[in-house]
Amino acid sequence: MKIKAFASVAALALAGTIAAGSAQARDQIQIVGSSTVFPFATAVAEQFGQKTNFKTPVVESTGSGGGIKLFCEGVGENTPDITNASRRMKAKELVKCNEAGVTPVEVTVGFDGIVLANSKAGAQLDLTLDQVFLALAKEVPVDGKLVANPYQKWSDIDPSLPNTKIEVLGPPPTSGTRDAFAELAMQGGCKKVAGAAELGLKKKACHEVREDGAYIEAGENDNLIVQKLEANPNALGIFGFSFLDQNADKMQGANINGVAPTFDAIAAGDYPVSRSLFFYIKKEHVGVIPGIAEYLAEFTNEDTWGDEGYLADKGLIPLPAADRASVSKSASALTPLAF
Repeated sequence: MKIKAFASVAALALAGTIAAGSAQARDQIQIVGSSTVFPFATAVAEQFGQKTNFKTPVVESTGSGGGIKLFCEGVGENTPDITNASRRMKAKELVKCNEAGVTPVEVTVGFDGIVLANSKAGAQLDLTLDQVFLALAKEVPVDGKLVANPYQKWSDIDPSLPNTKIEVLGPPPTSGTRDAFAELAMQGGCKKVAGAAELGLKKKACHEVREDGAYIEAGENDNLIVQKLEANPNALGIFGFSFLDQNADKMQGANINGVAPTFDAIAAGDYPVSRSLFFYIKKEHVGVIPGIAEYLAEFTNEDTWGDEGYLADKGLIPLPAADRASVSKSASALTPLAF
């Protein structure tokens, strides 16, 4: 009750500042967060700016973790109104939000696959999750012991793989894509690696990525990763399916467990490295910062996120129709996130 009361007071204070005609009052939606959701949010922001009398929202790519941190700092025009995320907000993040007077409203926007991709000038890989783990884990089981990763080439892991150096460009720890990749690919592969169960490998050990140069943190700019892959056909990059889809003329995705990263395979749940995408609205800012409810309406319009919507053309895998209806109803009612 105290948190709700604080949030209401904070929202009133924010509204009062703007109503008083402060020179600093903000009339433009500010959005931060996931680099994966960024192109979708940008497309919606542009459409929203063209269709309405509101200013086009400012969308920044800060990474999911970084965006949530900014979003949860508090209520006020110097804090973001919306944060995009390529993973669900964690319970501890919700607690921090609530403690700062922020009530997040969750909107699940669709699905995405995380791909391991390389230039079409290089060999297309066919990998299993355990091979992905063995290529990127900081420590791996060898002869009944957990040792520093000794594998330098893909062929060291399996002779059928290319005799090329393991070099993977991927997101930093603040990225939701990194979190989801650790959960789905690294931990998924860890469970299947011979000797892992006997050594009792826990989540942390399964998620830890090697730091000897085989994995290169390439920041939150997925376009930059694509450029670097073009320059080095033997390197692989980790990013969302939408970026592969948008660069299909020059990039190719590795098969994982025999399944290619395609729109249909991700939508059907067959591709093993798939996740949901989200954005979070700061409830206290709705009706205070102009246009938030209308932005939500544009994003959840069938012409936007539906099966034939313009976001599908950009690589978003839509939710099933019934789920879209449920999410839209809950979001429109500004139902607070709860665990």
